[in-house]
Amino acid sequence: MREILHVQGGQCGNQIGSKFWEVVCDEHGIDPTGRYVGTSELQLERVNVYYNEASCGRFVPRAVLMDLEPGTMDSVRTGPYGQIFRPDNFVFGQSGAGNNWAKGHYTEGAELIDAVLDVVRKEAENCDCLQGFQVCHSLGGGTGSGMGTLLISKIREEYPDRMMLTFSVFPSPKVSDTVVEPYNATLSVHQLVENADECMVLDNEALYDICFRTLKLTTPSFGDLNHLISATMSGVTCCLRFPGQLNSDLRKLAVNLIPFPRLHFFMVGFAPLTSRGSQQYRALTVPELTQQMWDAKNMMCAADPRHWSLPHSFCHVQGQNEH
Repeated sequence: MREILHVQGGQCGNQIGSKFWEVVCDEHGIDPTGRYVGTSELQLERVNVYYNEASCGRFVPRAVLMDLEPGTMDSVRTGPYGQIFRPDNFVFGQSGAGNNWAKGHYTEGAELIDAVLDVVRKEAENCDCLQGFQVCHSLGGGTGSGMGTLLISKIREEYPDRMMLTFSVFPSPKVSDTVVEPYNATLSVHQLVENADECMVLDNEALYDICFRTLKLTTPSFGDLNHLISATMSGVTCCLRFPGQLNSDLRKLAVNLIPFPRLHFFMVGFAPLTSRGSQQYRALTVPELTQQMWDAKNMMCAADPRHWSLPHSFCHVQGQNEH
């Protein structure tokens, strides 16, 4: 089986990563203890892409969780699916990066990186045929951007022939926590251009606009933004997790979508997006879904795809086809 190793780093990376695992567990019929409670054999057909099966029949996410402070790890552990992760795969420091890219990349992060790489190596050695890595991080903080890009470059050195997919949350002046976010993002993008194979671009501004304008949430929280990201991540990885004809692994996805090696930053559109309570009053047709998917309001980064020509695109549809 072609396995993927998931790594999440920093506060943002761990929070969206945890939501991602909640959604994926639900789709594969796995409960918070790791037991299979699903109803379809399709749920188990390619479950090994993201899960290790333990000897007692439990499914354990192939995930490594890292941070430079223990607070986020504690909240993941106490979350609804906190007990499903392997305890040895939590790697954290005590000092924090203080939203400083250099601390994450050169000082505190550099001290912790060997411990993270040890856990990554153990998980990689347990795989039959590792297809690549998936990294969840933000580019605005210190750990996700600095230590996240350090980890990506180290993995590239150690596993040069494996694919590297990142879910990178870009900062925005409209939804900004700290004044140094642009510096952290600028320093990180260079690393992603050189060392990642596929980057899914997620943008706080676009996510906030979707919550406010489309989903009609008056004061969107980071929980709402994370819910949106987890649904998008689930949709993007669906073709990797379930049997299908097209883009069934990371390399095929790259071959079909990347015209030149350095042009590997993907815009993700998601449909349908409907506000709470209005779903029962609408019937969504295939043309309407397709139109929504290409609409700038449904893009996970604040850019309008109609303003330029797209070299490649890929549409993944889930659900029963009644046409």
